[in-house]
Amino acid sequence: MLADRLKTLAPSSTLAVQAKAKALRAQGIDVISFGAGEPDFDTPERIKEAAVQAMRRGHTKYTEVAGIPELRAAVCAKFKRDNGLAYEPADVLVSCGAKHTLFNMVTALLNPGDEVLVPSPYWVSYPEQARLVGGVPVAVETAEATGFDLDPERLRAAVTPRTKAVILNSPNNPTGAVFSPEALRSVAGLAVEKKLLVVSDECYEALTFEGRHVSIASFGPEIKARTLVINTCSKAYAMTGWRIGYAAGPRELIRAMTDVQSQMTSNPSSIAQWAALEALAGPQDDVAKMAGEFDRRRRLIVGGLNALPGVRCVTPKGAFYAFPNVSGLFGKRVKGMDTPLRGSVDVGAFLLEQARVAVVPGVDFGSDAHVRLSYATSDTLISEGLARMGAAIRELL
Repeated sequence: MLADRLKTLAPSSTLAVQAKAKALRAQGIDVISFGAGEPDFDTPERIKEAAVQAMRRGHTKYTEVAGIPELRAAVCAKFKRDNGLAYEPADVLVSCGAKHTLFNMVTALLNPGDEVLVPSPYWVSYPEQARLVGGVPVAVETAEATGFDLDPERLRAAVTPRTKAVILNSPNNPTGAVFSPEALRSVAGLAVEKKLLVVSDECYEALTFEGRHVSIASFGPEIKARTLVINTCSKAYAMTGWRIGYAAGPRELIRAMTDVQSQMTSNPSSIAQWAALEALAGPQDDVAKMAGEFDRRRRLIVGGLNALPGVRCVTPKGAFYAFPNVSGLFGKRVKGMDTPLRGSVDVGAFLLEQARVAVVPGVDFGSDAHVRLSYATSDTLISEGLARMGAAIRELL
């Protein structure tokens, strides 16, 4: 009865881990979850108040499909202020979260058989969305030894006559990598030479801890004309539930994505749009405070992970994820069981059952040697979670 395209569709593993941890807690089991991909901070009061005022002013009707003019103008101002990029409101689309923005993109851009290069490890939705519209995701490995930096030569080697786009995500989910300006510049040259679209997912831009965030679109007019820059209010302003993402790029593509959205969801929530306007245009102090707290937690969790037997973790330079290599645990087994741990799914199951700690297996991100931990949680829970992991790992045979 169901469409064939669903035969290969994998559900979101990050949301699945969250749901499993929540279900165990509902049974009275104390589980510490490192699965959530969202800030644990509350949305700043100024943003909430803007939503309340919007409702009181009667902003509760349909808006333009691409977003209210005031918000699209604020997006343009944000790109100019933070990235040195000049756009007009007609170059901007506001959607129901960046995930929706990305799906608008694949629907508007990809024909069946078109290839999309995806540096690996990657966010789980990139390949799945491409497959849903008949596209072919091509994983291009990055090296742990470089901090998972972009590898321009591997990307070049992966280009074929069917290649249409490359998706970049910096700071990166799941690795926390911040791609070097040198690598980005090389990929910009490749995209211009091969006439590829670059989809630059910069959702974690505000959480760049080492160096300064650089958008690939800022390397000149040629690459800007071939780049779709995607961002969101979710991470920088702790607005995950408000569902506001946005994109700026080539007007023809933005127009096509807007047409897709007009038939799928129409406009994002009118109230959330007015809240997003305040988020982008108002004071940015809360963003810096939150980033500083994540930076401190980053050091805490990485230090703790590297102290665990059989685990090693490169220091992430952005976002709020650690991506430790757990292959040193493969071949070990739980006391009383015959089957050894063989991959990230086994390690994830072992940590949940023996340590009551939820992590996301790396296999869904493109690396079976790793697991992902979000440190968007308190110091107390980070320290307790690491202690539980250490106790369980030391019991392995």
